[in-house]
Formats: sequence, structure tokens, C-alpha cells
Amino acid sequence: MKDEVISVNCSIVRGGTSKGIFIMENELPQDPALRDKYILEIFGSPDVRQIDGLGGADVLTSKLAIIAPPSREDADVDYTFGQVSFVDAKVDYKSNCGNISAGVGPYAIDHGLVKAVEPYTTVRIHQVNTDSIINAKVAVKDGRAVVEGDLHIDGVPTLGSTIELDFSDSVGGITGKMLPTGNVTDTITTSDGQQYEVSVVDAGTPTVFIKAESLGMEGTETPTEIEGNAALMARIEEIRGRCAEKIGLTDVWQNSTKKCPYSPFFAIVSPSKSYHTFDGKDVKAEDIDLVSRLVFMQMMHKTHPVTGTVCMGTAARVPGSIVHQVLSERGRNDRKIIIGHPAGVIPVVSELEAHDGQYDLKTAAILRTARIILDGQVYVRKSRIQ
Repeated sequence: MKDEVISVNCSIVRGGTSKGIFIMENELPQDPALRDKYILEIFGSPDVRQIDGLGGADVLTSKLAIIAPPSREDADVDYTFGQVSFVDAKVDYKSNCGNISAGVGPYAIDHGLVKAVEPYTTVRIHQVNTDSIINAKVAVKDGRAVVEGDLHIDGVPTLGSTIELDFSDSVGGITGKMLPTGNVTDTITTSDGQQYEVSVVDAGTPTVFIKAESLGMEGTETPTEIEGNAALMARIEEIRGRCAEKIGLTDVWQNSTKKCPYSPFFAIVSPSKSYHTFDGKDVKAEDIDLVSRLVFMQMMHKTHPVTGTVCMGTAARVPGSIVHQVLSERGRNDRKIIIGHPAGVIPVVSELEAHDGQYDLKTAAILRTARIILDGQVYVRKSRIQ
């Protein structure tokens, strides 16, 4: 067996409502093409079940974090995110996952990359994909990150220790601008001549925002209902692709599914209203400030991604944006915004300052939980990486 496989040290980590494989950079080849062969083999991709690897056969569990010593003086650790496709032999490094980011601080502390300081250790994470700093405040006891706590996040069945993530350095991380088209709103014309008003914002991750009513939706549909409408999903991908072309993430919009399947995200927003979650809970209109249904990797997110939440919180502060148009009066006046998503709610705290037509993101904070589920070895078959 030893002649047939290479062992790679790795960890399985739940970060927020996602789960990923964490690997130290020195465990992987330096050559990018060979590195990705290792990663695809580790995850069992491409295969929609990922039956022969560690991937969970879901866009929320087919995620990668490559961890390394810091390459910037203002950071404690480097973190590169990869979204591993189970449809194609592709790892997308064009953006970040905020949920997986929540696992980086505990991982760095527990693996001795950062000195553990009680009661809290702030880990300065260099998010390599966006070249930004994420500050993660992690509770620490007896030299390790605390796991147990009293924070509940919708989409995770157990309570956990609070991890505070500040993404305020993430503006323009992919495109260089908060408003990459130069406009607060743009009109996108699709192949059939229909026109759609959108806002494209880059904070946390580039995201396209559109009103549910523009797509003939109520906005409270379940992920299954939306994915079951093939014509709607095709329209969404065309609009997303045209926006991706507009901000330089793909050469032509028809290639967006192949060239940039992960980013930009696509968020369908509507004014606050009451609805049932897909698992039977009630979300009341008076408890939220808007409703969101978010598409990424050509599938519906079952909860709400952290980076998409950061971007939505930022967009909400830009007067005239699609998000600002549907936001409740309370949300406009309060630092905190409560977003209703398919599994419940997620809060985001955001503050934006305007100076001479330019915007400065002062605060973009999210609360998450995370824990290391497994430390071990995964075996890469030599025959699969030739």
C-alpha cells in the first residue's frame, strides 16, 4: 500500500454552516496544477457523490482551506480558500468563504501557529484570495480554542463558543472597488430582451443583488422550489454571468459557469415578510429587516454565506442600492441588520462612511461558531496525480 499512496495530514473543520478540509500548505505540492490534482483526489472529485474522498457531496461541504505561515507582517497566518467542484475537475480560488474563515482562528490556535492567550486570542488572518485581513476573536482556555458555548446559529444544530469575525478590510478584495461597475445600480439585458436592475458590490465577496419581484418571485421560496424551476435557474445564471463579464471575472458571460462558478454570488432580496423555513420554523416579518435567497455554484444556499452576508450588510448602507431599496426602516437606522434566509436568520453589523463620493467600510462583523472535527491523514493515490 505504501508504494501506491501518499499520506497527507489534514483536518476536517466545521466553520459556521459549512465544513471544509484544512491542509497546511507544506503538505501540498508547490506546482499549482499538481496541487489541484492532490486536492481533487482528497475530495473525491469530480463525482456528484464524492464517494471516494472526503468531500460531502454538497456545495457547503466541498470546501478547502490551505493554511500557511503569514506572508504579511500585519498577519498571524495565511489562509487560501478553494471551492472544490464535484461536477468538474476544478478548484475555484476566486473568492472567499466567510464560514470557513471562522474555522481558521481555532485551527491556528490548536495547531500552535498562534500563541494562545486567555481569555481571548485575536488571530489576524491574511485572506490570500482577497489580500485582506480578517480579525477573528476566539475564546481560549488551557491553551486551546473553546468549543462549548451558548451561541446558536441557524443551520447548525448545536450551540458553540462565539467567534467574532471582522471583515471590514474586505472592500474591493476581488475587483479593487466596492462598486466594481462604477454604478450603484445597473441594467442587465438578457438574450430575450428582458431588462433587470441589479447592484453589484464587492465586500467580503462580489455579489449581484436583484429584487425577487424582478424575477417573478415572492422571495420566500425554499431552495428546493427555486432549484426546481429550471428556466428561473438558467435566467439567474445568465444575469450572474453578464455581471461577471461586466466586472472582469470572465471573458464572455457564456463561460461564467466554467470560468467563475463560485463568484460573484447572486442574492435575491425582498422586503421583510413572514415565512416558514424549509425545516418548519417560523420567521416573523417584524423580526427581520429583509429576506434573502442566495445562489452560489449554480445551486441555492441552504442558509446564508458569511461573505455574502458581509456584502449584503455593506450594500445596505449604500443609498439607492437594491438592498437599500428593500431594507426596513429599522435596518436603515440601526447598525445591526437581521437577514431572513431559508433556515432562519443571520445578523450583520455594518457601518459605512462616505467621503467625496468614496465609501469607507468601518465595521462588518459576524458572529459564528466553529470546531475541529478530526485531525488525521488522508491517502492520495499516486496513480491519480500523474
